[in-house]
Amino acid sequence: MATLNTANSTKKTMSERSAKAAAVAKAKAVAPDLEARIGSTPKTKFRGNPDVFGRLVEDHDRHRALLSMIEQTEGKSRDREVLFNELTKELKAHAAAEEQALWSSVLRNPATTDDARHAISEHKEIDEMLADLAARDMSSSGWLKRFAGLKDEYLHHIREEEQEQFVAAEKHLTPSDLRYMRGVFNRRKKEEKAAAKVEKKIKLKD
Repeated sequence: MATLNTANSTKKTMSERSAKAAAVAKAKAVAPDLEARIGSTPKTKFRGNPDVFGRLVEDHDRHRALLSMIEQTEGKSRDREVLFNELTKELKAHAAAEEQALWSSVLRNPATTDDARHAISEHKEIDEMLADLAARDMSSSGWLKRFAGLKDEYLHHIREEEQEQFVAAEKHLTPSDLRYMRGVFNRRKKEEKAAAKVEKKIKLKD
């Protein structure tokens, strides 16, 4: 029995590694010459899962990689512009699809309403931070500092989702719900990203 458990544990770990590597590879495709240094990530049981939560974590890992790659860029370089545009469209599409596939259902359950509202509220805050960054001069010394603030906010947001909000939501959803939600998310994410635009609007005080 111990040998079987060890084998299952190893198989799961390999699946998690493969899922993480695939997500990072998608980010790398945008700027192949830059490294994606995401290192260790907060522990989550969902990485590599075939349901909606596994799919959401896959996106999160891709976003972690894009954030790390942008930090390596300098000034108003082509890489910084391309990566920031990709990150913006990714985050906007991901948030919209997540709200439609997951949080719209979770909101109906009193036990998880607060988690859903909290996640949606943070989506709005992150969207405002993206618009603020897009409106500012990428070559200025303060741009990367503001970007660091966005990175911290987003990493905090997805850590909460992966370790707390997804765990709470899962308890009230059936396996068929989760598989169905993954399909909805994939369809809506594709549609939302195709329509996503980089908004430029200074909304935050200096």
